[in-house]
Amino acid sequence: MVRRTCSVEVKDRVPSKELREKVEIDDVILVQQQNKLGWYQHVLRREDTGWVKKCMEYEVEGSRPTGRPKRTWREVVQKIVKHAI
Repeated sequence: MVRRTCSVEVKDRVPSKELREKVEIDDVILVQQQNKLGWYQHVLRREDTGWVKKCMEYEVEGSRPTGRPKRTWREVVQKIVKHAI
């Protein structure tokens, strides 16, 4: 989309970062991380008895499948905060 807006083709070999700076658009990953942190702040402000906080601290019973466990939402947010500092 950015390339089309700037009338630049891939064969012109202009870096995406340069094009985003030209049209003043943030990186998609940065926007996604900001949205996750915004949702996390929203959840933290909620009541302790609300279903959102209960879901955040819910522990699944039973055995897990073999292999590395999937990354939890909280782990992802902690990684974002760690890299932001």
